[in-house]
Amino acid sequence: MIVSYNLKIIEIKSGGGVQMGRDALSVKELQFENCPQQPHGGKLVNRVLTGKERDEAIEKAKTLPKIMVDLEAVITLEMIATGVLSPNEGFMVEEDYHSVLTKGRLANGLVWPVPLSFAPIGDRNREVIQTLSVGDEVALVDVTKEPVAIMKLEDIFEYDREFRAEHLFGTTDRNHPGVDSIYRRMGDTALGGPIQLLRRVNWGPFENLRLEPKDTWELFYETKKFKSVGGFITGANPLHRGHEYIHRNALEELDGLFVQPLVEMAKREYTRHEFRVLAYRSVLDQYYPKERTVLAPLRVTYIFAGPREAVLHALIMKNYGCTHALIGRDHAGIGDYYDKYASHTIFDEFTPEELGIDIRLFHEVFYCTRCDSLATEQTCPHDIKYRINISGTGIRELLRFGVLPPKEIVRPESARIAMQGIQPKGVDDNGQAINPVGKTIKSIFPYYLSHKRIGGAERKEPLEATQLTIEDLEAAILDVRENADKIYKDIFNEFSYVTDTLRTTLPEWVTDARESLYRQQEMVIENLEEKVNNAPEEASDEFMYQGKEEAEQELKVAKKIFDDLATPLKSEDLKYRTWNPLPYHRYRGSDEE
Repeated sequence: MIVSYNLKIIEIKSGGGVQMGRDALSVKELQFENCPQQPHGGKLVNRVLTGKERDEAIEKAKTLPKIMVDLEAVITLEMIATGVLSPNEGFMVEEDYHSVLTKGRLANGLVWPVPLSFAPIGDRNREVIQTLSVGDEVALVDVTKEPVAIMKLEDIFEYDREFRAEHLFGTTDRNHPGVDSIYRRMGDTALGGPIQLLRRVNWGPFENLRLEPKDTWELFYETKKFKSVGGFITGANPLHRGHEYIHRNALEELDGLFVQPLVEMAKREYTRHEFRVLAYRSVLDQYYPKERTVLAPLRVTYIFAGPREAVLHALIMKNYGCTHALIGRDHAGIGDYYDKYASHTIFDEFTPEELGIDIRLFHEVFYCTRCDSLATEQTCPHDIKYRINISGTGIRELLRFGVLPPKEIVRPESARIAMQGIQPKGVDDNGQAINPVGKTIKSIFPYYLSHKRIGGAERKEPLEATQLTIEDLEAAILDVRENADKIYKDIFNEFSYVTDTLRTTLPEWVTDARESLYRQQEMVIENLEEKVNNAPEEASDEFMYQGKEEAEQELKVAKKIFDDLATPLKSEDLKYRTWNPLPYHRYRGSDEE
């Protein structure tokens, strides 16, 4: 059945007409009649100027006061203009700004978790701001001095860095990357008002993968006829099998999956974004249904806002047309600043109706070698000694050490490419990377501190993570490679040996070995029985000879050992298991007795 959601595309007539190509699309306004989703606030914002209107605005910008903006601001301008941050049409005025910081909502009550503020830094910018008044227009120019956007000033207000940090991040600690960014990048005065985008920035290697909201709405609901789409935004790490677990669960229920790796602004020790995207492409091409999976980078600035950023990402997914937002355990988490499930509990503060997108929360995913599958605490009952944890930070450190992570948690197609993009590479003179090696081991191989091998016996004394070295990492890696998939295989082999009646499927040498053990132990028992029969009641010399009681004890032990041996099963031994109450031909439909 062909489904149409009447996603109407209406051309907006302007003085310069409509240009052909990509610019032409920017002047189209989407109408979302009967669509499974709606943009946040009910309207997909479009502040991109095209054609004659754009040409006239560029000329106008040359006459306006100019404020220099950095790459992060340029990216934000583009997100606003293309509707990624709908319903915002520009940078926030003070009323909205304070409401968002203190309540997580715009002044009109609409859910919005992160303030869009513009407080330019720099002496030259400060001088220009001092000359501005509400109602003025100002040109925003990049490092090339070319205009990127025009801003209409609706508010000018004092920018309090400490107030923003405390309310947005819950801390004023400069070690927090978001807090540090405030003090490095933000000035004393904020400007609020709508913007008009004059020029898009080329996305370099991502340009051919670039999708804007207007593109995805049309792709999902007009081209592919989806009725539901799960959105997934990911940051610093290459695609690992924890991500896969989430994706596959979603694809079992939903029509489509929209994967958006974040690109551009990131901590330098992360895997470089070009390689992360390529790692995603490599895995998606091999292991995902192509017609139901869409990959597009999200060129966004990292806010490092923990749970608030999780809400922002959910609304971004909504604006791209997704009906469902897939949120992992520590989405947008930063170190130990937030509870590990803070990105889940924050959604309790809003009703489903307010959010307008179905939030799917996933617990921490790990690989259980006893289950022989990916699992969570919700589904796996087994001890930590069987687990390989999926830690994004730990995976990055393995790549940095130059080690391919276990296949159980990262596919080699992803890890091989990501390793090329990790910075810095290798280890320092002390054998350490960004994190101490012991922390990496503890994060991925927690069993190693308490058990001799994965699934193995406990150590008499647990190891201290602070004392672990690169040799311990090597030992853990080799152990997992050797034994991770062996645990369940061994279990299966035992079950198959005692279950299969078709004995030709089983290794002949196993049966031979078990028969040999039986014969050997039978020989031991026969000899001991003879010994008991001839033993004296009491030994004439307890250091040289045995009495009957001691010989009988030896025989008793030997018989118990025999009983404990695995039974050597042959086809003829198992005929009793294949009985039927009727002749076989009767089950084939014959009426013959």
